[in-house]
Amino acid sequence: MEQLGEAPRRRPWSWRRCAAAVVLLAPVVALSWVPWYAQDRPRLAGVPFFYWYQLAWIPGCAFAMLAAHLLTRARPRRG
Repeated sequence: MEQLGEAPRRRPWSWRRCAAAVVLLAPVVALSWVPWYAQDRPRLAGVPFFYWYQLAWIPGCAFAMLAAHLLTRARPRRG
């Protein structure tokens, strides 16, 4: 337990935290590179690619956050 005035201890970077960072970085990169998806075709149900590509990333971002949460959540220790 920490005493008053002590700095909180940080957990070291593990492969799970690195994987979570990559998973969270994927939607940021995919949506930040606008010239890649700034086009009219292909259309989906008459909706230009520019719009449905961004809308498709809404559940994609939710799954990325879920995956990052599952990768980084604290698990009870055995023993």
